Amino acid sequence: MSNKKLAIIASKGTLDWGYPPFILSSTAAALGYETQVFFTFYGLQLLRKDLSGMKVSPLGNPGMPMKMPFGPKWFKSINWNIPNAVQSLIPGYEALATTLMKQTVKNCGVATIPELRTLCQEADVKFIACQMTVDLFGFSHNDFIGGIEYGGAATFFEFAGESDICLFI
Repeated sequence: MSNKKLAIIASKGTLDWGYPPFILSSTAAALGYETQVFFTFYGLQLLRKDLSGMKVSPLGNPGMPMKMPFGPKWFKSINWNIPNAVQSLIPGYEALATTLMKQTVKNCGVATIPELRTLCQEADVKFIACQMTVDLFGFSHNDFIGGIEYGGAATFFEFAGESDICLFI
């Protein structure tokens, strides 16, 4: 077993930003790293019991253009780079982007966010919810899944200060 450590700060809670902390932490755990993820601000959304409302927000995301997950090969190969001005004017664009992202994930056989989150917990990845942010946003501990800890920045720094890799997502 490796004695390496990975510390991640998860600060974003949209569908697309939920993947990096869970993929990286589950992979690190599988490689024998002791792993902790500190969920703060909007990253707390990833620890909520109900993840059904997770969305993708393509607005303001220049790296967002994606290929379509359906249709003929020529149609699937188009890189749909929709300007922000157009995205903001089309009603339902965020819902469409979310649906397309979920379909792409399914088509590629990628695990869902809830599946990855469970995998991390089964692999003993330690999840820490930022208590200050929980209080700031008016959450209660009942809003979140079980098996997590609550702490502040000092709690995270104890581990992060000794980690081999520290990532901010």
